[in-house]
Amino acid sequence: MPNLRYFDAASVKKPVQSPKSAVHTEFLRTGRINRPQQWSVEEKRYLTHQEVATRTGRRLEAAGTVTHERINGFHASIRFPKLIFHRTLSGRPHLGYCHVTTARTKFAKFDDVRWSFYIANFFSDIGANEHFFEKIKLGYSRMYFAVATELDAEEGKLTLNRTVHENGLLFRTRDPKEALKNVLLLGACNERLRKIINSL
Repeated sequence: MPNLRYFDAASVKKPVQSPKSAVHTEFLRTGRINRPQQWSVEEKRYLTHQEVATRTGRRLEAAGTVTHERINGFHASIRFPKLIFHRTLSGRPHLGYCHVTTARTKFAKFDDVRWSFYIANFFSDIGANEHFFEKIKLGYSRMYFAVATELDAEEGKLTLNRTVHENGLLFRTRDPKEALKNVLLLGACNERLRKIINSL
C-alpha cells in the first residue's frame, strides 16, 4: 500500500466568492470568465501520521464515552465499568478502534466468560490468525463488536479466547441499536431481564 498523506482541510483558505451574477452577462461586460480558485500546494498543511492518529483517537474516545453513557443509562441493575482506550491501525492512522467496557457473563454453554466491547470506525472481518482485522471495508462508518477474552498468565495480559463461540467473536454489527441490545443481554443478571431486553 502506498504511503498515505493527510492534510488539514480546515486550514485551507476558502476562495473569496464573487458576487453572484449571470455568467454570460459578466463575460459580455468584462470579457473574463471567473473560475473558482484551486488549492495551491502552499496553502495545504500536511499532517503527520501522529497528528492524524491523535485526532482519530479523540473522535473514537468521544464515541466510546457516549456509547458507555447510553449503555449504563438503560436500567439501574445493568452497570458496566468505563474502560475507554483506543488504538489506531499502523500505516492507516485514520482507522482505529475503541475499547468501551469489559465484564463477565454466562454465555451459552460457558458459565463464566470474560468479554470486552469495542467500537471501530470501519467494518471488517475478524481474522483467525495474528491479523485481527481482515478485509477492511471503508464504506461503512462503524463496527460494534464484542470478543471473549482470557488472561494470558505468561504474558500477563488479556488475549482473545478463541474457544468461545465463533473464534472468540460474541457479536459484530453495523447497527448501534443491535449492538446496544447485545451488550445489555451480555450484562443482564437474570433471565427475566433478558426477556425484557429481547422484547425491545
